[in-house]
Amino acid sequence: MKRKKVLLSLFVTLLLLSFITSGCGDNQQAGTDADNPIVLKYAFFAPANTFPAQQMEKWKEEVENRTNNRVKVELFPGGTILTDKNMYDGVKNGVVEMGLSSTTYEPGRFPLLGISDLPSGYPNATVASKVVYDLIQEYPPEAFQDFKIITAFATEPNYLMTNFPVSTLQGLQGKRIRISSSVTPVLTQLGASPISMSMAEVPQSLQTGIVEGIVTSREVLKDLKLVENLSYGVDYPLSIVTFVAVMNKNVWDSLPSDIQQVIDELGQEMAIWTGEYKDSHVAESLDWSKNNHAFELIRLSQDEIEAWNQVLQPLQDEYVADLQSKGLPAEAYQERLYELISQYSQ
Repeated sequence: MKRKKVLLSLFVTLLLLSFITSGCGDNQQAGTDADNPIVLKYAFFAPANTFPAQQMEKWKEEVENRTNNRVKVELFPGGTILTDKNMYDGVKNGVVEMGLSSTTYEPGRFPLLGISDLPSGYPNATVASKVVYDLIQEYPPEAFQDFKIITAFATEPNYLMTNFPVSTLQGLQGKRIRISSSVTPVLTQLGASPISMSMAEVPQSLQTGIVEGIVTSREVLKDLKLVENLSYGVDYPLSIVTFVAVMNKNVWDSLPSDIQQVIDELGQEMAIWTGEYKDSHVAESLDWSKNNHAFELIRLSQDEIEAWNQVLQPLQDEYVADLQSKGLPAEAYQERLYELISQYSQ
């Protein structure tokens, strides 16, 4: 009788162990080979033809190749699952394993990144992406403490494009310029009249004179055919837009260490790849616009550049001082920002 009780106890213990093991089985067994891959759903709010979504395609290709298809990545651009309003929260809550969004759209949530978003003299998207990636590694945002940061990158600086020539600050006063909300203080400081609207509204607004220009990155001249209503650009870099891709922390912790290593190795690589892709696309757009529509890029005089700098620099300095007074390492962040810009611009 005693022997039967011992055997029954052993059977129950083994049964419980089997349930526990089977509960973790998907994570333990998935990814062992291409027939049973780990599936990562990766979401983004903008269409598949935009440059951040092109980064997603490249990341998917690299991860699948480097893991010998032990990881399968399913892409969901265009807000099909999550939008810019709920992307990071959706990843945290497990709606998808990964998500890409713009921290620039939520400045209060990522205060230090707001410093590097402001006009800082970035020459292009490649430098901006390298700088932003490094800053996020050195000053990881508190809002991302429950995520694994996969990569980060940036647009080229936003540029002013208009249907009238601008070569001085005076020539911009009171002009109606379309902006995204994050650029409002910049345009206001320059003396323009900023008007916030979606990019979908821009073509008709330009045609009807509701706005006289826009501030954004310059691939839109070709991609959206905006050059048909924009004849001039000012060669003066303004603010950037930062993008950060994150993974659900529990998902990250469940991945095999060799797959984690592959993803880590891709972090900086993708920042550089995306910046270079963006710059190449912008150069193509500018060449096409000049050759086919006589688009003119206006270069400011040195005196005028200094005048614009003098107007805009206080924006960043005042923002830094405010964050520093709240206990954030804003001054150190700003100093490091300009060190990195100088380093990567050489």
